[in-house]
Amino acid sequence: MPNHDLLCSNCGSLSRDRRLWQLIKENYIKNDIQILDFSPSRSLFRKWKKEKNIKHIASDLSGDFMSDVVFDITQIPKQENTFDLIICYHILEHIIEDIKAMKELHRVLKPNGTVLIQTPFKEGEIYEDYSITSETERLLHFGQEDHVRIYSIDGLKKRLEDSGFTITVKQFEKDTYLGLSNKEIILFATK
Repeated sequence: MPNHDLLCSNCGSLSRDRRLWQLIKENYIKNDIQILDFSPSRSLFRKWKKEKNIKHIASDLSGDFMSDVVFDITQIPKQENTFDLIICYHILEHIIEDIKAMKELHRVLKPNGTVLIQTPFKEGEIYEDYSITSETERLLHFGQEDHVRIYSIDGLKKRLEDSGFTITVKQFEKDTYLGLSNKEIILFATK
């Protein structure tokens, strides 16, 4: 099923990558910031490597993305209060033990730090069924072969709050010039 996203012919970024980079550049980049980024897109990984005076760690457990390390999001091998910013874009819907992952994100985030979170969303309640294990059935039920659930905005917000975060949900409007999607949702989780 096509999503009609506008792919950049220059860098290969999706609209969500461009919006994320815009938010990060405008609000978070500063000298010596400690950033943990789970499975970044290739276009963003390349941008990060050009930034000076930041400490960016890209992690990917699947081996499908460019990364510096391989961290299991449910057992991050870093001390408490390590990162100023954590990027968790289209990750949690892949994780069976998502609440354990959320608690780990909270543990390694510095006080006053932020986790930027995005997943596919649906109306109503979170839909998950761990008896669904085949790729064919996961595609049918969750929209992708390697997803284990579809979150609702309120359901994800509650799980994150139960894990210790304060959550702000922001909806962004379309930007035709930058090719950004209309009504894009991002959760800002702070400690």
